[in-house]
Amino acid sequence: MPSRITNEEQIAHRIDPDRIEIINVLGPTIQFLTSPEDASAPCVMRGTIPPGGAVPMHSHADPETFMAISGLLEALVCEGDDFKWVRINPGDIFHVPGNARHGFRNPGRQCAVMTIVSTSKIGRFFQEVGTGAVQGAYNSPPSREAIQRFLKVSERYGYWNATPEENAKVGLSLP
Repeated sequence: MPSRITNEEQIAHRIDPDRIEIINVLGPTIQFLTSPEDASAPCVMRGTIPPGGAVPMHSHADPETFMAISGLLEALVCEGDDFKWVRINPGDIFHVPGNARHGFRNPGRQCAVMTIVSTSKIGRFFQEVGTGAVQGAYNSPPSREAIQRFLKVSERYGYWNATPEENAKVGLSLP
């Protein structure tokens, strides 16, 4: 006789976005739509970059796919020493293969919101470096200590982050 499924995780269900924890990752925010605890499954997240905000140039072995939902977003595409900014409109999909240098900026006046599909490792990284946030609240610039902690955790995960000078070369000015 088949066993009865009683675990909510094994039953189709709606995820209430108002009940999902929001974490601040040095300005942009992440909400987990699926748990990063399951290493065998992809991690699905909602990412938000505030107006004028950016995700500095970086790379990691984990592939990521971004689906723009709203707002104005530009993605950094790097090939060798060449780079260009590509506009990502709502409905567009932007894929980043593992180890590709990339970054994002929001030149608009509204938040840029996207769905992100990546690995559970990236999700656990965000959990470790993020701090609690509130929907719609703008975060103050990150402290020097928060940036140093971010870089230390990134190194432990094997992630590469551009220097302030490398970010400036591609048009990103960071605090």
